[in-house]
Amino acid sequence: MGDSNYSKAYIQALIDELKTSKIYTDLQCAAQVDLAKPTLRLSELKKGVLNGLVNSGWDRKLRNAIYRFLQTNPKLQAPTPPPEHLKEPLVYLRKAQQSWEKRILKSLNSMCTELNIPLARKRPEKDQKEWAQKWTELGIDGPDVDFIWRTCNKYLSQIRPVYAPKDFLEVIIGLQNPNYHGSDTPGFYHLWGIVQVPLKVKDIDELRLQYSDMSINQCQSGIDDAQDIPSELFEQERVKLGKKVISANHGPLAQEFSKKGCPTSMRATLWCQILAIEVDEIDILYYEQLKTNVLQHELLVDSLLYKDVKLTATNDDQYFVFEDFLYQVLLPFSRDTHVLKHFDYNSASPPKSYIRGRLGMEEFAVNYPPNGVIPFHGFAMYGMYR
Repeated sequence: MGDSNYSKAYIQALIDELKTSKIYTDLQCAAQVDLAKPTLRLSELKKGVLNGLVNSGWDRKLRNAIYRFLQTNPKLQAPTPPPEHLKEPLVYLRKAQQSWEKRILKSLNSMCTELNIPLARKRPEKDQKEWAQKWTELGIDGPDVDFIWRTCNKYLSQIRPVYAPKDFLEVIIGLQNPNYHGSDTPGFYHLWGIVQVPLKVKDIDELRLQYSDMSINQCQSGIDDAQDIPSELFEQERVKLGKKVISANHGPLAQEFSKKGCPTSMRATLWCQILAIEVDEIDILYYEQLKTNVLQHELLVDSLLYKDVKLTATNDDQYFVFEDFLYQVLLPFSRDTHVLKHFDYNSASPPKSYIRGRLGMEEFAVNYPPNGVIPFHGFAMYGMYR
């Protein structure tokens, strides 16, 4: 962190983030273990503890945690602009974003009104027991789709997607910069393409430099290890290097390696290192709590997810076999409040609803769905490309 570009406030924010994370308490416990070693001399106390932490791999874990913070928290400029300006500095784009979010929420509420169903409700105890029993019988992370079909509400056939990617594209096409004039005025011209927002983008030479790892003279996993090419020419060396990268357990290194593709057998491990993910007992308990939330409460988005799976994955020749799996993943995801952190550095805002009878009272406003993401047509397919 010796880079002068990082302000004191930014470094302090990093320290505060680390102090509230699990790695901070884990480091303290590891340091106490090293302090208790009888071979440690009092005169070399600090040096001995540091060496012990390094030898145990804690320095890499700390670096990965810092790397993750740097990736998700852009450096703040001085003076610090308002939060909404930091997310999206252009006023007309902020207004378009707000208008789009209101449109989505209005569509969702209109569907509730037409079908006379609530956004959320507690499942009857009988249904809770049936879901829990089915969960246990199958020995998997969620009930199968046929069982969901039998327990979903009778309005499912009337449920429609809130919006589709095509609707979002139409909104983007309609965006116009009020400070930019088109070809109606002599000397001006329309921009190429259907999107007419004049944003500064990199030229062809800058793009070539940025994506130099994808140059035609660079081998790529998934392309140059195809069946018609002898595997010993590329695949074996790539796998051998990948094993070294995984053993190093360093996020930036895994990211650099993955720029040329990930061998299929290493993809999950490499992505966990890139995203600084380590599944521990707390994560498992949290997932169990999400499943409990699914059992206890029924959300309108459950029907939206089911309908989307039926309209997309079920009709796909390659993905129809994952129909059950998709629903089992997406149900807990819709209850995962950790996803809300995404909105801290994103121009969007999580949709909100009000507790029944408290409309318009901000103290009774809640995020809906709990993860802040309203499913759209095709949303289920994102689960296949995870």
